[in-house]
Amino acid sequence: MHLTTVEQTVRARLITSDHPDLPIRPTLRYTSAEPFAVHIDFPAHVSADAEGVTWMFARALLEEGLGTPAGGGDGDVRIRPHGWARTVIEFRSPLGLAMIRFSTAAVRRFLLRSYDVVEPGTEDLGPELDHGLAALLDEV
Repeated sequence: MHLTTVEQTVRARLITSDHPDLPIRPTLRYTSAEPFAVHIDFPAHVSADAEGVTWMFARALLEEGLGTPAGGGDGDVRIRPHGWARTVIEFRSPLGLAMIRFSTAAVRRFLLRSYDVVEPGTEDLGPELDHGLAALLDEV
């Protein structure tokens, strides 16, 4: 299986209780090895431990959040439109809440690029899922 990764660095604004509006350059990442997920890699200077942070969540959640609030309930990631040109992603952790405001056009461009790698509805975990289930069931 040929693995393909799409990365796109975007301009965004980090909004926290400590920093009301800090410009950042996170990287949106999608890989065919994890066809249901997207990753957002944050630079080290905005993480609590100065090591950088990566958040992973469902690609479908990102798509849904471009048009309507998505990820409610107890979820760690919530996404919603903010006006007609911006999208806000909220990240919740034991350390607190961070909101990132992105250009909706940039996020949509990233999603379209990810669809070129794996079309929505055709995601398949293939043999990795079969091997994982077999290993799990062997231990039961």
